[in-house]
Amino acid sequence: MKQHPLCTDTEHNPNVMELPVPVQLKQEWATLQTRRHFLGRTGKVLGWAAMSSFLGNRALRGDAHAPAYGKADSQAGDTLKLPHFAPKAKRAIYLFMSGGPSQVDLWDYKPNLAALYDKDIPDSVRGAQQLTGMTAGQARFPIAPSHWTFKRFGETGTWVSDLLPYTGRMADQLAIIKSTNTEAINHEPAIMLMNTGNMNAGKPCLGSWLSYGLGSMNDNLPTFMVLQTKLNTKENNQPVSSRLWSSGFLSSEYAGVGLRSAGDPVLYLTDPDGVNREVRRNMLDAVNEINRQTLDELGDPETNARIAQYEMAYRMQTSVPELADLSKEPKSTWDLYGPEAKEPGTFAYNCLMARRLAERGVRFTQVYKRGWDMHDNVTGILPIICGETDRGCYALVTDLKQRGLLDDTLVVWAGEFGRTVYSQGGLSADNYGRDHHPRCYTTWMTGGGIRTGITYGETDEYSYNVVKDPVTVRDFNATILHCLGIDHNKLTYKFQGLDQKLTGPTPASVVKGLLA
Repeated sequence: MKQHPLCTDTEHNPNVMELPVPVQLKQEWATLQTRRHFLGRTGKVLGWAAMSSFLGNRALRGDAHAPAYGKADSQAGDTLKLPHFAPKAKRAIYLFMSGGPSQVDLWDYKPNLAALYDKDIPDSVRGAQQLTGMTAGQARFPIAPSHWTFKRFGETGTWVSDLLPYTGRMADQLAIIKSTNTEAINHEPAIMLMNTGNMNAGKPCLGSWLSYGLGSMNDNLPTFMVLQTKLNTKENNQPVSSRLWSSGFLSSEYAGVGLRSAGDPVLYLTDPDGVNREVRRNMLDAVNEINRQTLDELGDPETNARIAQYEMAYRMQTSVPELADLSKEPKSTWDLYGPEAKEPGTFAYNCLMARRLAERGVRFTQVYKRGWDMHDNVTGILPIICGETDRGCYALVTDLKQRGLLDDTLVVWAGEFGRTVYSQGGLSADNYGRDHHPRCYTTWMTGGGIRTGITYGETDEYSYNVVKDPVTVRDFNATILHCLGIDHNKLTYKFQGLDQKLTGPTPASVVKGLLA
């Protein structure tokens, strides 16, 4: 019999007990072979079989339910028979501005507020809205007009703040949504809702749903990748965590994979000293054999996910260094993105990496930029963070368009909520603070499936309430899925007795006014 490459004490194909692994692990496996464990597992199998006869095969598999349309890009997508209809976008890049960008200072031009400086916002406008603990005790709610002027940009004459001169240049390519609104008033639940469709942790995020439903377009890179922008100590950096790119109750293979800005782009990809590719391959084959035998023993689908992750990590040892090597980028790239793009971890660098990931067929890339939480010193901090992000956004969209990728790449820019028009804390002619504001905030989309050069929705004269065409977070996510060929009501996963979905049980609608 052929000897296993890592075994030196046998002359036949090894079983689990014959592999060169620690004795304690062998003992743990051995307990699985006892009569008691065998009967226990058999009882479970018989129970599941009986339940299956009542509920049908699909009820126990955790399948997505969808009618067929064409051929999917992956084995998983083919099994789930997605997409539901011809998609306009094959991939998506999501620029998430964590902390709550101020719509009244950037996008929602309200020139009449200048005459209302330091006057209290009317009670009729605020209504019975719940306030955060940071402003609920204020004696007054004085109006703070934007410190900056706005200009018209492009053929559409779209009003954009002077803080975003680069983004203003591409106003004709954007669908600007001024009526986005959310149910959450604090960061953590609002960010969770925006990313996972639920305020509580444990649900799959948007990227994981896309990874699960549509699969990969590149066997050598993960389907879903995450880039975090390095921190600026001058900003109020609300924390973000892996819960935002978690696969929740889906298999862990659909979770986002982070690219680091320092050291190895992905942890543990570099072979240790003395380990070459052949040894790595042999070791991986042995580990995979253990995992396959464990899968046969226990039937845990996460074991399959672990096998796939080991194989992906092996392939990434070649693909990730090539991805991170920017030496072949032409001078035009640096002219477009600016010198900051050469510094790993900057927003401009991450935007450039997002383009390179899109080129290589990564299905979903999410770039996080913290620092938008400005309860005070807006005039001191907002110009800094806009300076960090404005050019990168413009460069990414322009670069994708120049390379013919924008037509089938959806680009999204959004935060979790907006900021209040009234000042938090002290107000002066030169400075003010702004609290969280869920009732209206501005987001934008462009690229595959989206109309260009439009402004969707309207707010009242105080940039406080939506007065036309509201877009909830669930509507927002349903529209993203639609651009990628997915009916949000039909991409479901059976979990805890429910057909779970990104948009949840609350009714949601695709915003047809945004679609090309």
